[in-house]
Amino acid sequence: MIKDRGKIKWIASFILPEMVASYSRIDWDNKKVEKPILDEHQLEEINQTICSAMEYNEELIFTLYYNGGFQLLIGKVHFVDPLTSELSITDYFEDIHKVRFEDIINVCKNNE
Repeated sequence: MIKDRGKIKWIASFILPEMVASYSRIDWDNKKVEKPILDEHQLEEINQTICSAMEYNEELIFTLYYNGGFQLLIGKVHFVDPLTSELSITDYFEDIHKVRFEDIINVCKNNE
């Protein structure tokens, strides 16, 4: 006797691509986090670390808030633009990244 799954084998064929996309979007939305609010002490510490690293041409590790998640960026601060509130950061591959001040969550020195 042949053992068949019956109707169960046809269920997967009725899932529409739109349903799959919506399920993955819902799952991704659940992984988002809110941006942490920094106090004055943390902002001053970040500012001092950036100024010190610019003076001695040191690499920094930036933790950035982007689109509901966190990203790491390792590089040297090339230029600080107070008018647009942006940093120009040069990474290991000599690419320049523009980072807004309000996106910076944490900064620490890269001790190699």
